[in-house]
Amino acid sequence: MEIFQYSLQLVAGLGILNVWILRFSQSTTYRGGDASNMKEEFASYGLPSWCVYLIGFLKISSALGLIVGIFVPLLIVPSAILLALLMLGALAMHVKVSDPLKKMIPALSMLALCLGILALAI
Repeated sequence: MEIFQYSLQLVAGLGILNVWILRFSQSTTYRGGDASNMKEEFASYGLPSWCVYLIGFLKISSALGLIVGIFVPLLIVPSAILLALLMLGALAMHVKVSDPLKKMIPALSMLALCLGILALAI
């Protein structure tokens, strides 16, 4: 069962790092509103520009916590809880701008991964 949990942690952690580091400035079909990059996405939600960096820091930290948690198990639960809460916030922002369900799939998937990690870790 540990291997499955670690796999979920890697998928979640690497997924967040991919979005926030590699695809930060790239357009995807999942960006909120009509945004073509992360900064525009946060602006479309009506959030101040500093939120991009705060949320980015929290998401990258939680992603690293999940990955490092494979070796330091104390990091798993707080990292998964933080990331799950951030995904709830992401879903709320998508709802706020009336995005279609398709744009919510990444946040829903990440939330499900975090809940799975928590179920296995607790």
